[in-house]
Amino acid sequence: MNNKETKTDVILVGAGIMSATLGTLLKELVPEWEITVFEKLPSAGEESSNEWNNAGTGHAALCELNYTVEQPDGSVDISKAIKINEQFQVSMQFWSYLVNRKLINNPHDFIMPLPHMSMVQGEENVTFLKKRFEAMSNNPLFKGMEFSDDPGQLMEWIPLIMQDRRWDEPIAATKIDSGTDVNFGALTRMLFDHLKTKNVDIKYKHSVDNIKRSSDGSWELKVKNLDSGSVESHTSKFVFIGGGGGSLHLLQKSGIPEGKHIGGFPVSGIFMVCNNPDVVAQHHAKVYGKAKVGAPPMSVPHLDTRFIDNKKSLLFGPFAGFSPKFLKNGSMFDLVTSVKPDNLVTMLSAGAKNMSLTKYLIEQVMLSKEKRMEELREFIPDAKSEDWDLVEAGQRVQVIKDTEAGGKGTLQFGTEVITAADGSIAALLGASPGASTAVHVMLEVIQKCFPQHMKEWETKIKDMIPSYSVSLMENPELLHEIHTSTAETLGLSKKELVLS
Repeated sequence: MNNKETKTDVILVGAGIMSATLGTLLKELVPEWEITVFEKLPSAGEESSNEWNNAGTGHAALCELNYTVEQPDGSVDISKAIKINEQFQVSMQFWSYLVNRKLINNPHDFIMPLPHMSMVQGEENVTFLKKRFEAMSNNPLFKGMEFSDDPGQLMEWIPLIMQDRRWDEPIAATKIDSGTDVNFGALTRMLFDHLKTKNVDIKYKHSVDNIKRSSDGSWELKVKNLDSGSVESHTSKFVFIGGGGGSLHLLQKSGIPEGKHIGGFPVSGIFMVCNNPDVVAQHHAKVYGKAKVGAPPMSVPHLDTRFIDNKKSLLFGPFAGFSPKFLKNGSMFDLVTSVKPDNLVTMLSAGAKNMSLTKYLIEQVMLSKEKRMEELREFIPDAKSEDWDLVEAGQRVQVIKDTEAGGKGTLQFGTEVITAADGSIAALLGASPGASTAVHVMLEVIQKCFPQHMKEWETKIKDMIPSYSVSLMENPELLHEIHTSTAETLGLSKKELVLS
């Protein structure tokens, strides 16, 4: 046992996109603060942030139908889509700032322009999509969105999906060219490479095993060096727990009252990846469909062009699965050990409320490859089994908590930040839209945890994010200005740019 105690200003747990973003923001705001990062894997961005473990959609709510809900009166509520789009714009502005100042280079290594599309089949769904298009296309955030139910037009947009299709039911799609594909794994690694140059101490193969408050209000972390087996003690005035599914256990160990009555439910994902370059070349878009009844929002089927390692790929999925692990590299006991006396009733209530989800997950786990191919053929009618391989995606842990609206044991599908009353510790839980809104979410952490500094930091934050504290939807001129400059800086304005 190594009893040496190391003190630092900020500790970040987990080397994913959230810690990378928070560390980069803080280093711009207060360069003199000392930051230490602990990651139990050998490198950064290996869990949920990894490019093979998420959809890389650059979630701007352009194509995800679950962010726009049809109301009982038939109207379509787009308020959630507006919120998510504005949050993604914040990420784009920050990335643009980093590229402009040469803090990160080669934006095409992590972001590429790509049309975002929604596609539906059946008369009822086509009517819904048209109403959704009408509601969204009148909003400056979604300017440039197109709708078509004309098979000839759709053949131009999505030839792979339209060829050899039977015309026994209506089909329609929306398309917007300002969408992106984001490689969050590459971005995470770039940000950590940058943080290294700023003297941030990044300790890989270090597992945070315990966390407790000291008598002076600081936090003491017991950290195991997985190479030597020694246990180190590290203290800090501020701790951010950004360990993906692993955050819940550390939040519980912290003992803060805000972490009580919260549980987690793990959902795993499986993608199908096309191994035939001729098929890959025929598709150039992210096309989202409608989720099946009982499916969690993260399981909305989509046929995605991806750019990974500067190569064009084609993925379909995700198919949901179940594993009791909270991380891909986690333990089979993660779910069981997360159940505590304070969240037992919450967890049991969630189980009783979500029987349809449980049934759906069991059915998904039992699917054969051929059954998965049948689902793919709803998108690509003549898809061949030999052209597609299965790839296991990342684990997501959906937050379960008691809410006023949903009552005990409500399953949450968003991203949640839990903060201690004194702002000395914060933990990030949840899933989608996650990485895409990392900058907005980390600014929220900074506001909640460092309110005493916000006045002095505001000018610098506005320098990094020109729309900070402003609604872009209500300021179309600023929106246009930001769109133009970020597209130019990040290389998104050249539509002809397509990697072979």
